[in-house]
Amino acid sequence: MAGNANRRVSAKRATSKDRQAKQNTSPMLMQWRFLTILFSVILVFVCLAARAAFIQVIEPDLLIQQGDNRTIRVRDNPSYRGLITDRHGEQLAVSVPSKAIWADPKVVNAFDSDTGETQSLDTRRFQALAEVLGRDVQSLYDKVDNPKRRFVYIQRQVTPAMANFVEELAIPGIYLRNESKRYYPTGEVSSHVIGFTNVDDKGIEGIEKLYNDWLTGTPDKRKIRRDAKGRQVEIIEQHAGEKAGDLMLTIDQRIQALAYRELKEATLYFKAASASVVIVDVHTGEILALANTPSYNPNDRATVSNHRLRNRAITDAFEPGSSLKPIAVLAALEYGTVQKDSIVDTSPGWMRLGGSRVEDPRNYGKITLTEIIQKSSNMGTSKLALSVDKNFLMDTYYNMGLMSDTGTNMVGESNGIFHERNRWSEHELSSLSFGYNISVTTAQLARMYATIANGGVKVPLSIIKSNEPALELPERVVSHENAMAVLEMMESVTQEGGSGTKARVPGYRVAGKTGTSRKAVAGGYGEEYVNIFAGIAPVSDPQIAVVVLINEPGGDLYHAGDTAAPTFSAIVSGTLQMLNVPPDDNAKTASIHRGGQHDVQ
Repeated sequence: MAGNANRRVSAKRATSKDRQAKQNTSPMLMQWRFLTILFSVILVFVCLAARAAFIQVIEPDLLIQQGDNRTIRVRDNPSYRGLITDRHGEQLAVSVPSKAIWADPKVVNAFDSDTGETQSLDTRRFQALAEVLGRDVQSLYDKVDNPKRRFVYIQRQVTPAMANFVEELAIPGIYLRNESKRYYPTGEVSSHVIGFTNVDDKGIEGIEKLYNDWLTGTPDKRKIRRDAKGRQVEIIEQHAGEKAGDLMLTIDQRIQALAYRELKEATLYFKAASASVVIVDVHTGEILALANTPSYNPNDRATVSNHRLRNRAITDAFEPGSSLKPIAVLAALEYGTVQKDSIVDTSPGWMRLGGSRVEDPRNYGKITLTEIIQKSSNMGTSKLALSVDKNFLMDTYYNMGLMSDTGTNMVGESNGIFHERNRWSEHELSSLSFGYNISVTTAQLARMYATIANGGVKVPLSIIKSNEPALELPERVVSHENAMAVLEMMESVTQEGGSGTKARVPGYRVAGKTGTSRKAVAGGYGEEYVNIFAGIAPVSDPQIAVVVLINEPGGDLYHAGDTAAPTFSAIVSGTLQMLNVPPDDNAKTASIHRGGQHDVQ
């Protein structure tokens, strides 16, 4: 009994100790958990505060940038391309306001909050948009089917009527923006000179390309801040742009229109492949007109083929034929092997040079220098060329402006084709004297004739009207006396017995030279011709040099005297009247005096 009692006492003591131990440990556990939670909460707030301090004080740039991206916008005021005018201020190229249609594919394909799906496109309105733009409706869907894109052009430079219609359609995600469009009032008449711009208003042809930087301005810029509703709340910065520059050309649009009209009529009448004309002021070198056919309308280039874009007067080189014969006479006069009244024996009308035959249509016998030019004698010019030192002859060709650029710096200008060599055979020199073994452009030939008309002073051609001195200064290349002598000789070409009587201009004395050359083909010469008439008017007081080229006439008439000469007459007649040049048909040869004041030491 005593043992049982002892065991009960021992059990009670153990239970009492356990309770006491539990009472001692429970508060400690609760305190530890509280401290852990409290520390965690404090740590979270410390981390948040540290992060806030980091992103707002230490590294705030990212948030500032993101905020600015949402609120700051740069606005440009419209900047229009500079004007291009002729010498009298008539507009040849002008920028007009237009609209561009663009889309935000994300808005077009926006989700419908009610259904949770992409909203269906308004088929009827898109069909109306496609019809007014002349496009397939599926092509419009394809442009706006990617919601990740935020900007895509639908169509650029639309008409005001189309823009108003699109605005009234009110298609969600389809918008309008302002831009400018280049307009050319003269159309195809001056297209090869002016050129044109692309849809981004950047010049890609002609003067538009050559002076693109000058004609392009920079718009005024304003950096603004806007609110959530898109309203302007602050102007942050303003920058003034640079105004676009205007250009005045040397072209006289009245003469340009006349020249193009006559050239186009000649191309159709003679069934020619193409034609070109260049009119130059002989004293200043300013180009008064430059035209080509076929031409194109720069306001509507959708169906224009590439061959129409070429400015043939400065890019296409051709063998000029007899139109170069005055140089052979001039070289012989300058070298001193002949005088103005010298006689050249062309009998028997032909000769062999190095196994090749040089001949005239018939035996002209003994003829003067004037008759050599008037009758276009191959024998006469060959003998004159062979009488001159070869190097002196070559220098004369170079000095007259052939085989070099004319000074216009126009896009695509050719220097011609001339294969310089150390040794020249007699036949090669002979062929050179009547316009073969060399290819030149219409503009180069015009410069050569302007040099003769200017009394032997070579002036660079120009297309931009400027008061600043030209980079290339006038240069005397032949004597005034010999230049005027050759000018008088060329007048005989338009008189009775000459090859260019159809180039006469009623009331005016005209000097010039025909040129009919066969076009080279692989292995020799083909059956196609180039017809040229290059001339100067009026003879008593030279004002203009004009070169007309008819390429590959397709009818029965294929000589320059029948094709290029009458075209030259019509162009020169109208030009002299527009320039108010008085008739000189009764003037004496001795009145030729131009050129002396241009002597260059």
